Amino acid sequence: MISSRVLTVFLAISGIAHGFSPASSSPGIKNNVARKSSLSMAVEENDNRREFITRTTGAAIAGIFTTLSSSQKAEAVVYLDPAMYGDQENRISAVDSIKEAVRRAILQKPTLAPIFYSMAVVDALSYSLKTGEFGPDGRIVNAILESKDDSDYMKLMKECAQTIVDSKKSLKKLTSITVADAVALGGTEAIEAVGGPNLSIQVGRTDALKGQTFTKDVPLDLLSGKHSTEEVRAAFFRSGSTEREMTAILGALLTLEVVEKERDPKDWAKSNKKGFVERGKMGRMSDFKKLTDDDIAAELAKDEFDDDDDEPGLFDDVPYIADTFGTRAQSFGNTAGNLNDKNFNKYLQELNKFSNKKVGSQPYGWIGDLILDPQHPSCGIWLGKYATSYLNYQKDLGVAFNSLTQLGGEFTGGKYENLLKNRPRKSLSDE
Repeated sequence: MISSRVLTVFLAISGIAHGFSPASSSPGIKNNVARKSSLSMAVEENDNRREFITRTTGAAIAGIFTTLSSSQKAEAVVYLDPAMYGDQENRISAVDSIKEAVRRAILQKPTLAPIFYSMAVVDALSYSLKTGEFGPDGRIVNAILESKDDSDYMKLMKECAQTIVDSKKSLKKLTSITVADAVALGGTEAIEAVGGPNLSIQVGRTDALKGQTFTKDVPLDLLSGKHSTEEVRAAFFRSGSTEREMTAILGALLTLEVVEKERDPKDWAKSNKKGFVERGKMGRMSDFKKLTDDDIAAELAKDEFDDDDDEPGLFDDVPYIADTFGTRAQSFGNTAGNLNDKNFNKYLQELNKFSNKKVGSQPYGWIGDLILDPQHPSCGIWLGKYATSYLNYQKDLGVAFNSLTQLGGEFTGGKYENLLKNRPRKSLSDE
């Protein structure tokens, strides 16, 4: 890489040194060519040919290195600005709006849950620890929508990507959120949508620049089961992730894929909250008896009002508004699965029972094969810890997912840049 850049600089310098006419100038030094007339006059009056070449060559070198540096930085850095969304109220509003849209999509089509999660993971795994390029900057969304792959798995990915795009468009009237943040939040909401724990992540990612494409080193369908376990493992290692982090992340994907999604898509808008109010306890309007048209007409008649003049159909279409009243687990309506914080590791417990058996005998597909691979016993050790303690698993999953979605990130923006720039990300080691 270095040698090619040196050659480029050498060729550019050679081009300048061997010709003064516009035809002999390289495209990268147009500014120097534009100033040729005035510079030539100065040369004729004050300078000799050697001095002119020295000055022009120096300018060319500076311009070339500046171009290379800015190009690399634009490609490699995922900027994080925690203050991007303003005050806490605006930030919460933007975050909740995206999560509500993802939950709504999952409730209507539960098979999207593992896809939303996979999209966030693959976007993060695009980062290369060796080169410092790519990272979770949301460019996976365009890559998915532009893909010509018409497999069933890719069709589901396109539904998830379109949900992100549509949600972002609907937010423009009130607030805004980056695609990069929306993808990461979609992954957390997929976990919550089946009853899993809330995963807190850092928001404030800037989106990829226009025209930047997704890496060719990581397939969009990496986590579909189509690729070998070694290819998946290599993608995690390429990004700088540890086996402990990989076990935690893939354990959640396994759970999303096999959990019984008992929610009836036809009843997706129904709440999971109890429909009664105890005496002296705070309640919601939905807990009380719903008034009929006759009840309303009777009340209006008492006050000598008539509602016949209302615009026809004004209240016929009632928009869906997520009921966020109650605990955090009850936000955005019901869940698509039958799990909770304390049993979210139940399928890891089942997988752990096959840890001493022949590879391929377990019923959990490629993820089970990868975690139980005897060539990489560290994954099996962490599986055993997660299977015996839901608290350990919940803690590690939260740290691993937050760390994954910050790969390649560089903090920027005033005090946050001063406090957090170059600070190592919190991650899970294999110790």
